[in-house]
Amino acid sequence: MSEVKIDDEAVLWSASAADRAGRPHLVLLHGYNSNEGDLFGLSPYLPLQPVIASVRAPIYAGYGYAWFPLLAEGAELSIEGADAATDAILAWLDRVVPDGAPVGLLGFSQGGAMALELLRRAPERFDFAVSLAGFVLPGDREGDGDARLAELALPVFWGRGTADTVIPDASISRTRDWLPAHSSLDERIYEGLAHSVSELELADAAAFLRAQYTA
Repeated sequence: MSEVKIDDEAVLWSASAADRAGRPHLVLLHGYNSNEGDLFGLSPYLPLQPVIASVRAPIYAGYGYAWFPLLAEGAELSIEGADAATDAILAWLDRVVPDGAPVGLLGFSQGGAMALELLRRAPERFDFAVSLAGFVLPGDREGDGDARLAELALPVFWGRGTADTVIPDASISRTRDWLPAHSSLDERIYEGLAHSVSELELADAAAFLRAQYTA
């Protein structure tokens, strides 16, 4: 897959450049065929401590944007695309976030998968991840990222609904098996919730975030 890049001009920020210094950053990663404005609408419900940056995925998907091809198109293609998107996000962070600044991740659906991919690639770079209706992509990753992530046991919030028919059962089973061995997991299951975020899930995720910023 050809190199992809994050569009700096498409990133939505909750604070000006002058007001970002010395603050932790929370990076929002939208779902498939969506855009940076989607999750940014959650900003008023999230803690005030972090600078929020909502990033646009690099692949145009017909209506919105995607981080990687769907698993239905082949796992190898999805992993290759996610790997390229991970490179792009890390390069963007190197450009805009000072070395050593705390960085957390919050993603929905495919963005939730990307949040976990980023932890797997660079576990030392991030403090935690929130994966809403997200999942772990199959396979092992090159290097020792998975092993190091298991050692660090970073906090991960994983929320999902029982009526979500978008994420395949195999992806849910894989994530349910993988996350407890690679994170300090806060798993929440919401009865009757489809492929979306409920008020209760948002409140739980916000409480998880507040705990990270007051620890």
